[in-house]
Amino acid sequence: MTKKILMVLTSADQMGDDKPTGTWLSEFADAYLEFQKQGYDVTISSIKGGKAPVDPGSIDENTPQEILDAEKYLADTVSIEEVEMGNYDVIFLPGGHGTMFDFPENKKLQSLLREFTEADKYVVSVCHGPAGLVGPTLSNGEPLVKGKRVSAFTDAEERDTTFDSLMPFLLESKLRELGATVETAPNWSEKSVVDGKLITGQNPQSTPLVVKELIKQLG
Repeated sequence: MTKKILMVLTSADQMGDDKPTGTWLSEFADAYLEFQKQGYDVTISSIKGGKAPVDPGSIDENTPQEILDAEKYLADTVSIEEVEMGNYDVIFLPGGHGTMFDFPENKKLQSLLREFTEADKYVVSVCHGPAGLVGPTLSNGEPLVKGKRVSAFTDAEERDTTFDSLMPFLLESKLRELGATVETAPNWSEKSVVDGKLITGQNPQSTPLVVKELIKQLG
C-alpha cells in the first residue's frame, strides 16, 4: 500500500506591518522531494488553499536549484477545509513564520491533528510547524502536547532572527506552558525528537533528520 501524506502549509504572508513571510521553502522542499523519491502519495494543502506564500528570507544565492524548483508545487494547494484524516497515514507541518499566525487558531487543523493523534497516525512537524500543535486538545480536554517530548524553533533562535517582537507568542515557551517537554540543541544545529508517532524538529536544518526518521518508521 502506498503511504499517503498530507502536508499542511501556512497561508499567512505577512508579520507585523511590512515583513513578508510564508513557508520556509527548504522545510517544504526537503520533505516533499524525499517523499517523492520514496514513491509516497503526497497532497499539498494550505490553510486557505490556492497559492501558498513562501518566505523570501528562505531563498538566497546559495539555495540549491532543486529547492528553488520545488516552489512550483505551491502554486495551487488544496484548502485544508477539503481534506479528511481518513485518507492519509501522516500529517506533516513545515514551518516558516507564517505558521505562527494562522496555525494555532485554525479549527480544521486542530480537528485534523486531534484525529491523527487519536487514530495513532503520524503527526510530524518542523521548526515553526509545531505552532499547529499549540491549539488542539484531545477528546479528554487535555492539550495534545501535554506530557509529550517535542522539538521546535527555540526562544533563543527566535531572538536570533530579531523577529521575536513580531510573534504572537514564543513557540518554545508556549509548548512548555501546555505541558510539553521541549528538547533543545544549540541555535541552528540539527535536532529531532521522536515520541511515539509524534516526530518534531527544531529548525530548517533539522528537516532531513525528521524526514529520515519518518521514513524509517513507515518502513
